[in-house]
Amino acid sequence: MSRTRQLIAGLRDALGSADPLPPPVPIPPVPAPPARVYAPRPERSAFAAEAAKHTTALVGIGHVGTRYATDVVLQFQAELAVAHAAVAAELPEHWGEANGFVDVRSRVTSHREFLLRPDLGRRLDDDSLAVVRSRCTKNVDVQVIVADGLSAVACAQTGKQLAELVVAACHARGLSTGTIVAARFARVWLEDEIGQEVGARVAMILLGERPGLGTGDGLSAYVVYGPKVGNTDGDRNMISNIHARGIVPPLAAQRLAAFAQAMIAQRKSGVELDLSALGGEASRTYREPQVRLRLVAK
Repeated sequence: MSRTRQLIAGLRDALGSADPLPPPVPIPPVPAPPARVYAPRPERSAFAAEAAKHTTALVGIGHVGTRYATDVVLQFQAELAVAHAAVAAELPEHWGEANGFVDVRSRVTSHREFLLRPDLGRRLDDDSLAVVRSRCTKNVDVQVIVADGLSAVACAQTGKQLAELVVAACHARGLSTGTIVAARFARVWLEDEIGQEVGARVAMILLGERPGLGTGDGLSAYVVYGPKVGNTDGDRNMISNIHARGIVPPLAAQRLAAFAQAMIAQRKSGVELDLSALGGEASRTYREPQVRLRLVAK
């Protein structure tokens, strides 16, 4: 045995604990678990209940232990199905002409390609480019475009109404508008090429937005000053959630016309636009109480 080990052994003997293991300690009795564990009684939050009146979001939905209640899970699944259906829907081929608009389409050749190739949805195909050049009014203040985007359902339901309201709101502010264009398989940046071709000072595309839970019918509006191919998202301003349970179309139209007027006055848009010039149109106030549509009966 080495000298070091001898010293350690002698020290243990002197301390009376040569055994490396401590002496056994009796284990106290452990009470048996109850036959059934009951979760605490749920208590509704007054804050959540009040907040839920002003939004269609799922606020204060409660839980059962660590899980959502079955009713909530079924509602989630139903609303997710609504979102999937909206993305899968296609705008009818001649929807624009049927509603008095000029029909165009992007370079996309199928709905599947539209979902997989966003870049092709940002430019017109050759035939549509010729249509825009020959049939659309040139050198206007505001060029309005209605498009399917990621919810053809929203475009078909509200696109015509919103476009007509926007045109009326622009005319009330002394702004001229061009021939309304209906674009199929369109992405946001398609407004740049269309606006550039007609020489519009402002381009505005109203398109179906990416659906959320239970909101497959929402439109978004993107507005840009000096439309031209090569603009970025930083050059645009937008309003989303335009639908009956969000920003209603008449209010959205007034805000969009105010955007266009401010852009023309300031000769800029996007992050450089001074939003204080919009006045009351840019104010943020609470909405009227909203009721979330139940898709699954209790």
